[in-house]
This record gives sequence, C-alpha cells and structure tokens, in this order.
Amino acid sequence: MTFPDITPELKAAMPQLRGRLLANQPLAELTWFRVGGPAQVLFTPLDEDDLAYFLKALPAELPVHVVGVGSNLIVRDGGLPGVVIRLSPRGFGETSAEGDIVSAGAAALDKRVAEAAAAANISGLEFFFGIPGTIGGALRMNAGANGAETRDVLIEASGLSRDGKKLNFTNADMKFVYRDSGVDPDLIFTSARFRGAIAAPEAIRARMNEVQTHRETAQPIREKTGGSTFKNPPGQSAWKLIDAAGCRGLRVGGAQVSEMHCNFLINTGQATGHDIETLGETVRARVKENSGIELHWEIKRIGIGPN
Repeated sequence: MTFPDITPELKAAMPQLRGRLLANQPLAELTWFRVGGPAQVLFTPLDEDDLAYFLKALPAELPVHVVGVGSNLIVRDGGLPGVVIRLSPRGFGETSAEGDIVSAGAAALDKRVAEAAAAANISGLEFFFGIPGTIGGALRMNAGANGAETRDVLIEASGLSRDGKKLNFTNADMKFVYRDSGVDPDLIFTSARFRGAIAAPEAIRARMNEVQTHRETAQPIREKTGGSTFKNPPGQSAWKLIDAAGCRGLRVGGAQVSEMHCNFLINTGQATGHDIETLGETVRARVKENSGIELHWEIKRIGIGPN
C-alpha cells in the first residue's frame, strides 16, 4: 500500500520548515505491536515553533495523527492517509525538577519522568515508572497504574491546536475521566507540569521497585504487545472477565491473548494489524456473551483496513 507523495507540495508551501518530512514511511517499526501500514507523510518537528509553523501552513483538509512510542496503538494494515506527527525526544523530551514540581516535554517517556522526580526526592509520580508510553499519551488518556493516574498530579498542560495556536490547560480544563480526557482530540500536547511531594528517597525508590516488580511478574512486557487492551468496567477487572469467557491463549492468525495476563494481546511473530484487532473484537464478543458486560478498547486503533 502506497499513497500519493504530497511532500514536495508541502515543502514548497513551508519554505522555513526545519523538521523532517518523509513520504510513505512504514509505521510498523514505530509501534510495540510491530504491525501496520505506512503513513502518507511522517513529520518529525524540530521543536514547538517548528510544529506550530507546520500546522499553520498545513491544508485544513489533511488528517493529522500523533504517534508517540506506539505502545498503546494498533495501526491498521492499510496505513494512514494524511500526516502522522511524531514528536522527537530531542525537541520535546526534556525533563526538569524544581521544588516539588516536575516539568516534562510531551515526548518524554513516562518512566523518565518518574526517574526525574525520584532524583529530586519528589514522590507521587512513581506510578509513571510502570507506564510504557510518553507524557503526551498520558495527558490524552489520563494514563494510570498501581492505583494512581495522571489527573492526580497534573498542574497544567500545554499544546498546539490544529491551526498552530498555543493553548494552556489547567487540571480542571483537561476534563479527565477514567482513561480519557475531554480536550479537543485535534490538540497536540507539547509539555506539562506535575506536582508531587518531597519525601525520603528510600521510600520513593522502594515504591518504584514495587511498580517494576509488578510489571515484570504480572505482565508480558517482553512480548510484542500494546499494554492493557481494554478498560476495566466499573467494579470489574477486564482480565477476569476475559479469563472467565475462556479467552486465555485464544489466537487469531499471529495474534494471541497472553497466557500471562488476559488483558494483553501479543504478536507472536507474524501477526497483522487485522489479526490483532479481530482478536480483540472476538474477545469482546465472547465476554459480552458470557457475562453481559461490554468491554471498551483502551488501545487506540487508527488507519484504514487492508485492501
């Protein structure tokens, strides 16, 4: 699958662009599942000003998607028409701490933010150590783990609108709910500030070790996976519902429900995006039939299906 190459006309319309534009760039290598078709255009901005310039000049009819480290994402096999924006750690990955506040760019790994907080003796952000994504994704989906979530620590977030305007959001402005936020889905987050509490470094490290131990012993973190597949229904655990429906180890093509943790899907080696999504929908159907409860996807699915 290839798309028409529109990069020459984009470059012509943006003579001062400093970031990198690539046509028909494979996305599978950018996702943890290692599946999916190409992006019609992949743009890696140099910094926030470069991204704002790009967005202002970009034709309004072109779809835009943002991809972080691809840990919570299924890219469908037909790829993505329009533009995929990937924020690089060089331009958007800086972290710093002062007092009880940690600042981070949207491309900063959640784990690195937890480490920056720990180095400054700031507690409350240890849960980020167990989330395999970036701060941009954490803001978008109110990422959480081990009993805490992003809304518990966020002070404010900044981002760019689809037309390149810089906007700031307080915690209340984010309209956080379980595994989601109420901010315009077209907004591209660029940075955030978090507040923790000064604490003894030994206690912080001990908590981070607990988080890491839980991941290593309970989750298939060394597989090609995308993290938790479905949101936990109110008062329920998704993995228990999946297990009770007889889906542990279930396969579709090269995709499999993890034997280790039923709420994780894995690519056993040759899965397609279609395999993984079909397996997820099969699990949803079996859980609904068995328990009457409808599971909702936590993993984001983007792109068009295979031809």
